Amino acid sequence: MHIHILGICGTFMGGVAAIAKEAGHRVTGCDANVYPPMSDQLRALGIELVEGFDPAQLSLAPDLWVIGNVVSRGNPLMEAILEAGLPYTSGPQWLSEQVLAGRHVLAVAGTHGKTTTASLLAWILEDAGLAPGFLIGGVPSNFPVSARLGQGRHFVIEADEYDTAFFDKRSKFVHYRPRTAILNNLEFDHADIFADLAAIETQFHHLVRIVPRGGRLVVNGAEPALARVLERGCWSEREDFGVDAGWQARDVVEHADTSEFRVTFGAIDQGRCRLPLAGSHNRANAIAAIAAARHAGVSPARAIGALERFAGVKRRMETRGIVGGVTVIDDFAHHPTAIETTIAGLRARIGGDRILAVLEPRSNTMKLGSMKAQLPGSLAGAERVFCYTGGLGWDAGEVLAPLGDRATTAADIDALVADIVAEARPGDRVLVMSNGGFGGIHAKLLAALSRRSAPAAHPA
Repeated sequence: MHIHILGICGTFMGGVAAIAKEAGHRVTGCDANVYPPMSDQLRALGIELVEGFDPAQLSLAPDLWVIGNVVSRGNPLMEAILEAGLPYTSGPQWLSEQVLAGRHVLAVAGTHGKTTTASLLAWILEDAGLAPGFLIGGVPSNFPVSARLGQGRHFVIEADEYDTAFFDKRSKFVHYRPRTAILNNLEFDHADIFADLAAIETQFHHLVRIVPRGGRLVVNGAEPALARVLERGCWSEREDFGVDAGWQARDVVEHADTSEFRVTFGAIDQGRCRLPLAGSHNRANAIAAIAAARHAGVSPARAIGALERFAGVKRRMETRGIVGGVTVIDDFAHHPTAIETTIAGLRARIGGDRILAVLEPRSNTMKLGSMKAQLPGSLAGAERVFCYTGGLGWDAGEVLAPLGDRATTAADIDALVADIVAEARPGDRVLVMSNGGFGGIHAKLLAALSRRSAPAAHPA
């Protein structure tokens, strides 16, 4: 079958493309914006990419058009598909019917930590010899790709609550029909499609309703929003983490880049873990992954051993380069809670060295300004803050005023780079946070720092 994917460079749709290619389909696709790491991964797989949504793509004559949720009415190619009466479906629906049917699906849901937790879980199953399939919203360093079909019956998926497509406003995760579901946490997000937190809780309730009786929910027991979700009904086995009666990380020893802790389930000691990630949020992610893997038949002791060999996830505190003693770090954080957690995690690693936080408020929620009031507090742990204001409908300078002269804003990326480089000094960490490509700012920063560090040329 030939499928053509609209919105192929999103992390989810790019994963669908990779899996479809591995399954033997001919895959092509298009998107408006193409940026690494997804564009590099797709090209490496031999998938042909078309820039833009020109109706001329109808001449490709695929058997099925697979539509990403970035596509809306008015998109010229989508309008041509509708006008011609051609067959189309959503990415989650295609995945459900063609890949997930009959498999043991392990879904990782929550506002934060989905990518890291899904990566941890996939690696545990891989290390145990289960050869899982997976679709993750990032590239786990233990694997060369973010998605694969897998040879075993298990499939790990990052279960996003965002809507499925313009013609299907249910959350993506209701298509996945998991047997094991991790519910990591739940906060308000996606202000472009949800009116409030209660609306998101309803979608999580829908997810809980489709987990079979013999399935299992692995739940953050300290989250009030998840407690409200489960008060509406729970028909499956349930194990909590983060609370005394459930899975816990105890006797924690925090290092710059690692955490050591004892894993317990109730009163039973499961072993001591040395996780190559720092921070309480990563310990919670690891505990949830251990619990979910046990439902797939992997013992906690085996899972703990696997986690010691976990290599991380690209764009999660990933060092992009060090020039003149200045370290440029890339991270996917974009929600205020994730921003605060990321800065705190870096602080735990580096102690008193300076953090220069660089933020692109790119998500639809941030562009709408729904959480702008939380930004000063979430960025307060950084010595300096630089915010890109392009595309915002609100005044970032006014919002960040509580930070005083610690905050700088700019509507031009090159100007922002110049401001950052002028401020940066040896020992600083420049922490770049965005859920997009940010105009290639990482490479621009490293190039500008290199020019600054280069010795001045002397006339002959």
